Order: sequence, then C-alpha cells, then structure tokens
Amino acid sequence: MNWHKSSYSGGNGGDCVEVAEGQEVLVRDTQNRELGHLGFVPEEWAALVQALHTEK
Repeated sequence: MNWHKSSYSGGNGGDCVEVAEGQEVLVRDTQNRELGHLGFVPEEWAALVQALHTEK
C-alpha cells in the first residue's frame, strides 16, 4: 500500500488522515494507524469528498 496524507487534512500537523488509492480507497487516522482503516469503493469516496466539500 502506498499511503499518503490526504490533501483535505489540515497542514498544521493536527487531525490528519492518510489515504491509499487503488481498486479500493483506504483511509486511516495518521496518529492511530494500528487501529486499522476504513475502505470505500472509489465512487463512494468521491461522493463523500464531494459532500464534505459542499458543506464548507
């Protein structure tokens, strides 16, 4: 897995999530990696990001 910090995470080193993209989009808490991750199909992830962006 190639994890990277989400572009939607704050740049201040605070609340961050990491994302691994492929056939499934995996999301985990940067500070609690050992707790696992959530998995989304790419269409679900895109819908979630769009919904959150709309809420801003």
